[in-house]
Amino acid sequence: MDWNRVIETNRQAVIQVLDEIFALLELALAGTMRCLPREAYLAVETLLRPTEAAVRRLIVIAAREMAAKPFARRPMPEGLVIVSKGQRNPAFALFDPRKRFAKSEAQSAAPEGGPRIHSFESFFQAHAPQAAAPDTSLDATQLLRRFQSVKHALETLPRQALRLVRWKARRKAAENPKFRSPLRPGKPPGHRDKPKHKIDFVLMDCHGLAFDALREDSS
Repeated sequence: MDWNRVIETNRQAVIQVLDEIFALLELALAGTMRCLPREAYLAVETLLRPTEAAVRRLIVIAAREMAAKPFARRPMPEGLVIVSKGQRNPAFALFDPRKRFAKSEAQSAAPEGGPRIHSFESFFQAHAPQAAAPDTSLDATQLLRRFQSVKHALETLPRQALRLVRWKARRKAAENPKFRSPLRPGKPPGHRDKPKHKIDFVLMDCHGLAFDALREDSS
């Protein structure tokens, strides 16, 4: 398989999606409060999650057959100034967020056997239709940082692949790591059973290819 062609084809597709996301984020970038209308905020979040997952899988593919030793810890040189977080690109997460299967406290505390109805009046009050929430603006600061992070990762794929190789080496050396693979089992984050957008198809393609690359590395 021509892995370089696979990476470049999907990279160009993701760039187009990032352009679409940026067009939505421009509303927040134009203001001083960094806010977005609720509808635009949700649209960005819906596109951003599968985009992050697709880029993560491109990094896995780019890291195939790479070998590197983890950085040795060294004392910080005197006089070195660390740039503040607000002035540098936020680091892109190299691994999928893991699913949480534990029940919440509210779910654990709920009595079994269904709700107990003490009066019909209280039952209908509790199940009355709620008024729709007003279309307020939402703080888009975190979305902007995630966009900046995934964009930078896509622009520096070889560097991110080297980060991944070092991350895997540290995991391999650890005694009891929680997980060793950057990709979680099952469906990727942002997966939709009924694809609606270009990024849905890109993610499906990258997901299968990334697992092929991982199997190739382990063989």
